[in-house]
Amino acid sequence: MARRLAAAGHQVNLVTSDHRRLHGSPGRWTVSEQAGFTAHWFGLAYANQMGYASRAAAFARFAGASAARAAALPADVVFATSTPLTIALPGVWAARRQRCPMVFEVRDLWPDVPIALGALPGPLGPAARLLERFAYRSSARVVALSPGMRDGVIASGYPSERVTVVPNSCDFDVFGLPPEAGQAIRGSVPWLGDRPLVVYAGALGKVNGVSYIVRLAHQMAGLLPDARFAIIGDGREEAMVRDLARQTRVLGANLYMLPPMPKPEVARWLSASTLTMSTVIDVPQLWPNSANKFFDSLAAGKPIAINHGGWQADLLAETGAGLSLHPNDAPDGAAALAGALGDPLWLTTASQAAVHLGRRRFSRDALAADLERVLREAAGRA
Repeated sequence: MARRLAAAGHQVNLVTSDHRRLHGSPGRWTVSEQAGFTAHWFGLAYANQMGYASRAAAFARFAGASAARAAALPADVVFATSTPLTIALPGVWAARRQRCPMVFEVRDLWPDVPIALGALPGPLGPAARLLERFAYRSSARVVALSPGMRDGVIASGYPSERVTVVPNSCDFDVFGLPPEAGQAIRGSVPWLGDRPLVVYAGALGKVNGVSYIVRLAHQMAGLLPDARFAIIGDGREEAMVRDLARQTRVLGANLYMLPPMPKPEVARWLSASTLTMSTVIDVPQLWPNSANKFFDSLAAGKPIAINHGGWQADLLAETGAGLSLHPNDAPDGAAALAGALGDPLWLTTASQAAVHLGRRRFSRDALAADLERVLREAAGRA
């Protein structure tokens, strides 16, 4: 989005963290030029594997450091994109120092999700609710990544006419690879060849519920023995997922765990896939999510299987671009998945539907224009 805003003629400063230490040392700022905009990187230790307290401390440290940085950058509008909800604090500070409006983007319904997961016990829950209301009421506009998130923002009392849904987007320039890219992966991996391949590419945290894929693989061994599963990524539950795969004897048999990799390499694996997956644990507060992996699959022209309800499940039912599996019944989910993988006509039709849905509803260029309009309107109101 920053690249597209810069290409539209705007001066863009992106204030973010460098948790992989690619640009500098911890606790220091590094500046780089990125395709027309300026990125300000704050070195910060952070990983999905960290506990809630450590992650909260990292959020607070970034909020303090980025508040001072953003306030020193002249602006006509401040765009703060969350999670975590603490991102609102430097956003509000910078906007007030610059005497300009703030637009707040809601990428997850905080604090609904951490409260539902028990991550904000005791007085932390009510305190988070106060921060939520403060963030919304300090915003000239709110951008929500899904219809469910929009409803959650409005339910807090924020005016509906100032909320705009701008979902995550499909990057066809990254994921729309020719078939040869996937064929190269298949030719280089001994355990794959021409077998059906299901790919999950993303975090292995608590909310992701990736152990569900292990249970599917266990059931699939008796239904479609040739099928292969690839889990790409890491996270707090990686060891647990790996242990479960060993216990069920699928690790290295029909399920393989691969380390995180750059997005272009993930795109090659999606090109090689027959179908992709996006999972969450069975908590309804997670249903409004707008996971990148869903849109990456559409851009790659691959059907996607999810294990939850909500707006994405409705989209798949409406368009035929994938299927929804039962979240708590692995045998039932595996049977549905095996049926899909074994049906060439369904796979072809679903792949075509995925590309069509991505281009029609989630083009990055079109959604960047929507975001630019919201930012212009906010700046105009000021």
